Amino acid sequence: MPSSPATHVNDFSIKIATVNGTGSASANSLLMKSIFRSGIPVMGKNYFPSNIQGLPTWYEIRITRDGYVARSGKVDIMVAMNAETYARDAKEVAPGGYLVYDSTWPRPALLKREDITVLGVPLARMCNENFNGVRTRILMKNICYAGVLAALLDLDLTRIRELLAETYAKKPQLVDSNMKAIQLGYDYARANFNCPLAMHVAPMDKTAGHIMIDGNTAAALGCIFAGATVGAWYPITPSTSLMDAFKVFGDRMRVDKETGRKNFAFIQAEDELSAIGMVIGAMWNGARAFTATSGPGISLMNEFLGLAYYAEVPAVIFDIQRVGPSTGMPTRTQQCDLMLAAYASHGDTRHICLYPSNPEECFYMAVQAFDLAERLQTPVMVLSDLDIGMNDWMCRDLKWDDSYQPDRGKMLSKEEVLKLEKFHRFVDKDGDGITYRTLPGVHPKAAYFTRGSGHTKFGTYTEDSAEYQEVLDRLMVKWATAKKMVPRAVIDATAGSEVGLVSIGSCDGAIHEAMDLLKRQDVAIDYMRVRAFPFSEDVERFLAAHETLFVIEQNRDAQLRSLLTLETAVDKKKLRSLLHYNGLPISSACIVEGVLAELRPQAQPQDAAHA
Repeated sequence: MPSSPATHVNDFSIKIATVNGTGSASANSLLMKSIFRSGIPVMGKNYFPSNIQGLPTWYEIRITRDGYVARSGKVDIMVAMNAETYARDAKEVAPGGYLVYDSTWPRPALLKREDITVLGVPLARMCNENFNGVRTRILMKNICYAGVLAALLDLDLTRIRELLAETYAKKPQLVDSNMKAIQLGYDYARANFNCPLAMHVAPMDKTAGHIMIDGNTAAALGCIFAGATVGAWYPITPSTSLMDAFKVFGDRMRVDKETGRKNFAFIQAEDELSAIGMVIGAMWNGARAFTATSGPGISLMNEFLGLAYYAEVPAVIFDIQRVGPSTGMPTRTQQCDLMLAAYASHGDTRHICLYPSNPEECFYMAVQAFDLAERLQTPVMVLSDLDIGMNDWMCRDLKWDDSYQPDRGKMLSKEEVLKLEKFHRFVDKDGDGITYRTLPGVHPKAAYFTRGSGHTKFGTYTEDSAEYQEVLDRLMVKWATAKKMVPRAVIDATAGSEVGLVSIGSCDGAIHEAMDLLKRQDVAIDYMRVRAFPFSEDVERFLAAHETLFVIEQNRDAQLRSLLTLETAVDKKKLRSLLHYNGLPISSACIVEGVLAELRPQAQPQDAAHA
């Protein structure tokens, strides 16, 4: 048992092991939201299989008074609801922790660990006695364990009932049945265990001004606010929920008040090639259009992405990265599409990429992606990942400036066209590599042929070497211009150290926690989070200013490190890779241990969490 209970108030992790398809998601969400509404920072991670139902699934809740958003890497309380994984789940519990299980069926093997406390609750028996129907009993058993945890953690049942009322506002009868199951578990725990446990919650005020949201929902909302009216897609995990959310928001916010007619197009294509083709066609015609996919979809879209790059047609693509290669593990997370996205398509292509670190940035970067795509007349890819996209994160409340106007870039109106002596689509008048464009139907004088084959700066067909090279060279001038437009890196150099951490996307939370842990061991370190490709000048300066650079990323092949080596002047010898690629979100442990192994090879990390 914990020797100092106070140190475990609002600072522990719960892992819930269930079977996919048994309704556990509702119970887990209910628990996390009730903790959040108690003013306590909380984080939820869902590890689910890629089939419909029947396989093991886990949900991890981290209660963190310090507001950390990464996995802790250890389990303090395990709720073992899946007989198939009992042994594995019991082993994961940290010494001094707790194991809660369904004692309807005896599990003597669970009692062999003397360094944890095992709490048996006859969940199945209680539900069989109080509910009718096999399916109902299975569902209520999962709600029942939420009641057990509410008692053990000292959660407010009134707040849980309020959440149930919100969830089932259109089906009030479900509120009573769910509350009955919660009360069963709550009453049993209070009658049979010392409640609350040493690891419990106490109300705080650290969630004011924050929301719980997943990255796919936030990105979809950003698309709506950016003015997107066309979403074309083909279903693929883990991006489908982004498109689902876009339709929900569109049905509410893209409807003509007088006629009731929808002012947006939502198209499920027959495959990813068709989806990106529709996006390119829609943006060529002047609509703001996008698609959402994952790595396999980007692979299929390569040829169309090359067309959009060379013909200079805007497009926005959300890549919610998952584990590869091939089908990989569709419901696990990685950052393994960095190289694929940066150079998608054959020939000399370079694509603008944005790297959000959380759902809040997914919202704002969605807007930036459309503006950049139109200003630079090129595809822009937003590389989120499954961890960001499908898990609930605590984020600052989203803000919006109602004066926002979409930046359409160098788009000529009819009046501007008429003032020209002659319109040439690919002539660079301003020296920034970005030419002027028109929309179809503006005026016959502004017509041009959009071609993916060799063309001159005047838009005519060519196989002349010099004319082809002139266009390709101008695209590199535009690439240099893009470096000044993309989001700058986020840099924390307050430590003034010769050692720097460099990373991307969802590694950010684990890195901030690792930096706190390293400070406790008197290791001061600077940090740069890259937010876009191409790399801006601030990236070059940070790399040049540090003697040792740890590049932290979630893939096997050090793709961010490869991009830095290819696209900056950094000395390759400075770079040290810290890689995490098992499909689970990264925790601070591998960062702390990796840094100390290099800087203090004889020292053992004292404060790092378990991997």
